[in-house]
Amino acid sequence: MQGAAGDGYRPPMMRVGWVQTNPVFGDVARNVRAVEAAVAGQQAELWVLPELFSTGYLFGSRTELERLAEPIPEGPTTNALIELAARTGSAIIAGIAERTAPGGLYNTAIAVDSDGLRAVYRKIHLFDHEKEWFDPGDLGFPVVSLAGARVGLMICFDWRYPEAARTLALCGAQILAHPANLVQPHCQGAMITRALENLVFTVTANRVGTEERLGITISFTGQSRIVAPDGTVLSNGPAGTPATGIVAIDPGRADDKWATPRNHLLSDRRPAFYRLDAG
Repeated sequence: MQGAAGDGYRPPMMRVGWVQTNPVFGDVARNVRAVEAAVAGQQAELWVLPELFSTGYLFGSRTELERLAEPIPEGPTTNALIELAARTGSAIIAGIAERTAPGGLYNTAIAVDSDGLRAVYRKIHLFDHEKEWFDPGDLGFPVVSLAGARVGLMICFDWRYPEAARTLALCGAQILAHPANLVQPHCQGAMITRALENLVFTVTANRVGTEERLGITISFTGQSRIVAPDGTVLSNGPAGTPATGIVAIDPGRADDKWATPRNHLLSDRRPAFYRLDAG
């Protein structure tokens, strides 16, 4: 891959942004239009959208999910995002509900740009009721070259598993793109740790609002954010309203894995001892 870790490659400064939305459950066309309106007139080389941004979250059943899920790349949401990427000159990472033949249903993140579909990630760590609706992800954690940077994909509850972010860092990711529908209060703070322990940028795009369906109420925490490799919060969204945020970063900062002059964060790892029987 061009720009592999350690080859001296230094991308130019790039503008990365998050879009924080309040989708209307089941109204895919309206939710896509809301994103198009949110980024209109703004310029970023990379946008990250929330998890399941086009459908909403609280599915009544696997049958309802199947009705709203789309094939990739043939589905209308993927096509709309590719068209948006072409119009804006941006790469876009977004969470959507994916339907595969025969009968697979996945909580998926896609990466697109003007050239089309670039990567697909199916959520590996399913949260709570998601286990009733979705199949567990089966594609592993991808790192893709977008807008001159190496971008790794993870989704929402993956933040609870440090192996997810570490795997992406070991695969050379400079930026962790993190579409989310967060309901627990700790992720935004934990992403500072994920950035520090991997010396990468993180971009969490969360949604806001409340869904009340089938006797269940879920409220989403917003506060989308971008964190630098040194743990600095570069951009932080509001807790309760739709918004966007953009910052300029140098992805090449994430290639420097020296935590101190004598400690290389990755090469100092000792995997032989990371086993239950190591002692």
